[in-house]
Amino acid sequence: MKKTVKTLVFLTILFALPWALPAQLRLPVVSGLAADIKKVIEDYPNRFINLMGEVKVQHEQSTDYFCNFTINGAEEAFITRYSSKREGVVSWEASMYTTDDFEEAKKKYKSLFNQLNNLGVVLGKEHFRLRGEYAAPSDDNKFKTVLFVFDPAAADVKKIRVELSLQYKAPMDWQVKILVYDKEREDDEQGREDDDL
Repeated sequence: MKKTVKTLVFLTILFALPWALPAQLRLPVVSGLAADIKKVIEDYPNRFINLMGEVKVQHEQSTDYFCNFTINGAEEAFITRYSSKREGVVSWEASMYTTDDFEEAKKKYKSLFNQLNNLGVVLGKEHFRLRGEYAAPSDDNKFKTVLFVFDPAAADVKKIRVELSLQYKAPMDWQVKILVYDKEREDDEQGREDDDL
């Protein structure tokens, strides 16, 4: 009798195990700000055209456009297209937090870093992770930034920059921003003179 009960318990556990394990092994779903930034980065190859809303401000050498979807937690987000001979130079920027309290700005900066560091993105058919090095900001330094790199490094991501910044904004505010933009050409890269126009 005891052998039959043990066998039944063993068989029950054996059959229940395959359904219980997948629930334990599921990867977390990217949501909130991380999902929004992932969407921005993954639209970079399209020059942010899928995110571009109405014109916000027309400048002499650039045009700012509203971002056409809400970034979780952002105060404001916009896209800038630059008028130059080089086609498609763009940047995306979101103001995430503005305060006159440095300690609060510092906490927000650290929180955003934690959400962006190791974020997985897909560009083309390749999978990448954002990697950055955090260094604590101090209130006597008016500007602090983390420049994220793509891991693994590849030619497809060579020109993309993802940046988190904390900077002092006169008269008394600290502002935390996230930026995705085109990298300037390499120091040793030769360009035509009209590239900078």
